Amino acid sequence: MVARALGYVYVDSGAMYRAVTLYAMEQGLIGYSAFHKDELIEDLDNIKIDFEFNELSGQTEIRLNGKNVEGAIRSMEVSNFVSPVATVPEVRRRLVRIQHKLGENKGIVMDGRDIGTVVFPNAELKIYMTASAEVRAKRRFDELKGKGHKVVFEEVLRNVMERDHIDSTRADSPLTKAEDAIEFDNTDISIEEQYTKVMRLVRMTIEDEE
Repeated sequence: MVARALGYVYVDSGAMYRAVTLYAMEQGLIGYSAFHKDELIEDLDNIKIDFEFNELSGQTEIRLNGKNVEGAIRSMEVSNFVSPVATVPEVRRRLVRIQHKLGENKGIVMDGRDIGTVVFPNAELKIYMTASAEVRAKRRFDELKGKGHKVVFEEVLRNVMERDHIDSTRADSPLTKAEDAIEFDNTDISIEEQYTKVMRLVRMTIEDEE
């Protein structure tokens, strides 16, 4: 919503890690019994990721090797494996290079767990958006149910908490709040209220720069 209002590009960096995870799953490189990390690293050159704007939905969607995988990457199975994939330094370096390329000309809204600290440490506006694990799990649960997935709330909550722990404690680009980021707890406010508050911060930032 913010990107559309500003005429900016929107990039969901988490979707990029999910796309790599989906690729690893399809190639049999990760599963519940094993993770063939070295083989995934060797195969990174075969993974092409880009984004396209869907005029019907008004959303930016991700493509993996030319195929739209926006729906496939949101499954619980991908969610269960994305954090281990995201801890691999070679994967992170590859995707950060792509993210830097996307942000070369500015005019971009990017979300992700290391954007303000690693990818764009000099960004004009950094927002550390958070909410309780239970509320985030409920939002995720409702999203999955709405798309026809059969899910159990307790499984979604456990996945959210496990990902938080893995991403916060990984050695490479851990999830942490940048010192100059504005903390924004959206546990108890609607999307419309969030949008209004964020746009106020955006306008203040733009005015300060002018």
